[in-house]
Amino acid sequence: MLLRVSAKSFLLGAVSAVALMSAAHAADMVQPVEASGFNWSGLYVGFGVGAGANVHKLGSDFVPISLNGIGGEGVYGELTVGYDYMVSPRFLLGGLLDAHVGNIETKLDAAGFNASIQETYGFDAGLRLGYLLTPNTLGYVLGGYSWQKYKLDTNAGFGFDWDQSGYFVGAGLETAINNNWTIKTEYRYTRFGTKGDLLNEAGLVGAPDGLLNLDTSRHTFQIAAAYRFGAQNGAPASFAAPAYNWTGFYAGGALGAGASVHQIEIPPLGGAKFNGLGGEGVLGELSVGYDHDFGNWVAGLMVDARYSGMTTELNIPGGSINLDTDYGFDVLGRVGMKMNESTLAYVLGGYSWQHFDLNASQPVPFLPAKWGSSGFSVGGGLETAVSSNVTLGIEYRYSQFAKKDFSDEFPIPSDLVTDTSSFHTVRIGAKYKFN
Repeated sequence: MLLRVSAKSFLLGAVSAVALMSAAHAADMVQPVEASGFNWSGLYVGFGVGAGANVHKLGSDFVPISLNGIGGEGVYGELTVGYDYMVSPRFLLGGLLDAHVGNIETKLDAAGFNASIQETYGFDAGLRLGYLLTPNTLGYVLGGYSWQKYKLDTNAGFGFDWDQSGYFVGAGLETAINNNWTIKTEYRYTRFGTKGDLLNEAGLVGAPDGLLNLDTSRHTFQIAAAYRFGAQNGAPASFAAPAYNWTGFYAGGALGAGASVHQIEIPPLGGAKFNGLGGEGVLGELSVGYDHDFGNWVAGLMVDARYSGMTTELNIPGGSINLDTDYGFDVLGRVGMKMNESTLAYVLGGYSWQHFDLNASQPVPFLPAKWGSSGFSVGGGLETAVSSNVTLGIEYRYSQFAKKDFSDEFPIPSDLVTDTSSFHTVRIGAKYKFN
């Protein structure tokens, strides 16, 4: 079966790659920063682009049924202002405020009726704690308050908007590319509080709170650039970056998280499309690969195997029906550019394979159903050396898999129901390079 790739789907996966290549090109046109002269304390402003997916869980206080969940995906842009302070030679504490605008969206198109739920704009305010892995590269965790505006649109003259607030947590890597500029790659998980009065906001006056509950979570990845005022006035560093040669074989492991979006199509219903069913969870991954250092550039190949807990769950009286994305593997190539003496920014792409498991906790006809699907992955990340053999990195991947015709698994006509699955995943990992 041929893999069908829309322009939008490609954009979702390539956004990190385009931004990374742009940042790398900019870094190539400036003088490299001196390891001993960068000042991480002070005010900064920045901008970034990102991609991600959300999952809406629908439930009720009155009916014992819930769906986790309804999924959407898209891209966004962000502006940031923040302040950092070095509390010791290697530890940093900072605050940040950012605003974002995007189109992470769920769509329904059925028999002439169109509807969409879109994240329009929002902001985050939080703190971050960082540790200098090298004089030029910071690893950090962050968290804080998040607020988001949502909008429901239809072509039937009906629509409304609402807002949700909650918290976010995340992690990232940031590295200096000249005397004032840095780039960073960052993952955030956002969880919003339960929205129990959504039906009232939709115009159903008098509907009791809890009749329809909405719980939303979001997984996003961004690459951003920041201008740091006074960063060129740093004092000599008390430690040095490790000497590292990128050429060689390596083995590694990673932990990550992400969301899946399943686009369901029912052609007999006027070509109905629902994008889509959503799932989320964590993953673990092992990898082996080889890189070659060409001077300012590094290129390599890698193979990895993963086990994922990303799950879509429908809870019904007496049990549940789950669509699990359990295990898979990738064969990928990557090309990167050195941002400084110890940190690599890279893009990657290649073949992916994923196993799916549709199962139920109680007897259901024709379940369980299991299948495998081929596809592709694209993405990028930052990786920094922390010793002469060990690197740490954070990486984003967008994966899309071939359309699944469920007539292969169930006694139904061909092309009655099909599913096209996509993933947004982030992993934080370590690699050991063999000399």
